[in-house]
Amino acid sequence: MALPLLYRRRYIPDELIQLKDDILLVNEPDLIITKWVTLHPRKDIAHGVSAFYIDKGIKVSKIYDKNDSVVYWYCDIIQTKKDSEKNTVIFEDLLIDVILYENGTSRIVDLDELSDALDWKLITQPEAIYALRALDSLLKIIYAGNFNDLKEPVEQAERAYFSSSI
Repeated sequence: MALPLLYRRRYIPDELIQLKDDILLVNEPDLIITKWVTLHPRKDIAHGVSAFYIDKGIKVSKIYDKNDSVVYWYCDIIQTKKDSEKNTVIFEDLLIDVILYENGTSRIVDLDELSDALDWKLITQPEAIYALRALDSLLKIIYAGNFNDLKEPVEQAERAYFSSSI
């Protein structure tokens, strides 16, 4: 079977973008890992590797700057919609994000966007509840000191990709 077509759906701003330039590193039922460059040029970040934990509603991304230094780990709360007939996977960004910095600090961001999306009826109440529960699960993993369990598949996929391209 052909590799699936991957899409990112955002609500704010409203967009559906095919991730056609992403390199698929892992394609498992509950885990997809891609290597990518930014869709639009940015000064702060240049590229990264993302693990989509479909069963957890979490995307974990290792973000690099133009000098290949890790800037931070960025976690998006997502829901995934697969269409086997069209062979597509749509990752819907449910707006809440957690940023984990190399110095050990973290920030939860964009809760206001989730509130706006719910208020403006861009997402449903069940989707907002799902997002908050996924955030709670992610924070429990982080606070228990188990974030390495989510980082390791990203790092394994990176090592495998770079060793195969030498």
